[in-house]
Amino acid sequence: MAKELTSRSENYSQWYNDLVVKADLAENSAVRGCMVIKPYGYAIWEKMQAELDRMFKETGHVNAYFPLFIPKSFFSKEAAHVEGFAKECAVVTHYRLKNDPNGKGIVVDPDAKLEEELIVRPTSETIIWNTYKNWIQSYRDLPILCNQWANVVRWEMRTRLFLRTAEFLWQEGHTAHATKQEALEETERMVNVYAEFAESFMALPVIKGAKSENERFAGALETYTIEALMQDGKALQSGTSHFLGQNFAKAFDVKFANRDGKDEYVWATSWGVSTRLMGALVMAHSDDNGLVLPPKLAPFQVVIVPIYRKEEQLAEISSKVDEVVAKLKAKGITVKYDNLDTKKPGWKFAEYELKGVPVRLAIGPRDLENGTVEVARRDTLTKEVVELESIDQYVADLLEDIQQNIYKKALDYRTEHTTPVDTYEELKEVLNTKGGFVLAHWDGTAETEQKIKEETKATIRCIPFDGMKEEGKCIYSGKPSSQRVLFALAY
Repeated sequence: MAKELTSRSENYSQWYNDLVVKADLAENSAVRGCMVIKPYGYAIWEKMQAELDRMFKETGHVNAYFPLFIPKSFFSKEAAHVEGFAKECAVVTHYRLKNDPNGKGIVVDPDAKLEEELIVRPTSETIIWNTYKNWIQSYRDLPILCNQWANVVRWEMRTRLFLRTAEFLWQEGHTAHATKQEALEETERMVNVYAEFAESFMALPVIKGAKSENERFAGALETYTIEALMQDGKALQSGTSHFLGQNFAKAFDVKFANRDGKDEYVWATSWGVSTRLMGALVMAHSDDNGLVLPPKLAPFQVVIVPIYRKEEQLAEISSKVDEVVAKLKAKGITVKYDNLDTKKPGWKFAEYELKGVPVRLAIGPRDLENGTVEVARRDTLTKEVVELESIDQYVADLLEDIQQNIYKKALDYRTEHTTPVDTYEELKEVLNTKGGFVLAHWDGTAETEQKIKEETKATIRCIPFDGMKEEGKCIYSGKPSSQRVLFALAY
């Protein structure tokens, strides 16, 4: 039988938690606030990694790896940065355990205290810029375009699988440039890479824009973001790219000799996406029956289930399925043939529906006689009977159609839930009744933004890059404004 899910309309938060666990994506671990990513969930993450890694390398980046531990003194060198992360840091203070002399098991050896405490990395700007100091002497050493795939720790007290955990996986790019212009171009290039990945692979429409000063990354001069809308009307920040100016170069004294032989501080960027994208994938597309996965990120795109009563029928079906599998694989389609006899076809159908497999083929003795196969698509839950002879091309076209349909559905939802407002009362009403993105004028001050956040819990998700320039009045203060910004309740 299918594993029952709470419905989205009944309790969206519980539906999400149920789905992540029951679809075998992840589960809570013995360590409070940390998760175990299960093989099926990790297979999706590996697909994300592979595509992103390819896109990074195509834009000239290389991978490296930097230490998990960061000396505490490094964090004190960049004031805004340390202030932004101080409350979330896990700190290593000792390096040895010993048996308790009173027989109470293992204790920390008080004589093994570190001379300087080590921070378990919440992000790597400090350790990387301390390293770059040794790599950079001249303009000839620039640019440095490094990325690392790593885990980070941010000590969250209220956690949620994939969306907010004490430890999570991510990639973080850290680049060094000779000029401000180059660094700004890199910051924009990478937010565009993230947007392209989200839309082309995750089937997730996003809005690109700049963060307000209040919402910027700690230590950044500019933060560019991609913002996506989930099915409960809340926004999810899905990737960020930061222009760090010369802040970290000055903090760690990273200079280079320019073409005239004069010393200058290096210009910096950093950018990253994390396993939070897994949460976005679940919340943007899935339904009350389970996951709905875009074919480009599904661990396997097609599952084939044999329908039979006698063993000799299975042998005939399997012989034909081998041909079908070979034809599908020749088109680059990933396939699973589930001929295990421990579960009945009905159970398998429900299981693969729950796990979001894009296309399911069912084939039985009658299909063999007729030269047909039943094809079910996960996104619309519809079925068709198709000629076996042309099944490879049919499935290839169907997968493309499913990818586009999932994107269109998410885009239609976002369009329906993007509302321009002209007054503060309208903003509050939309947030309370409809949700979604709200476009409103803002006077550009941190004070106004903070007041709106305190009173409504809504934040400025971004100042859209493609936002139309139009004169207006701030919905809160009445002061002049030249462009609407994007407000929303957010994860």
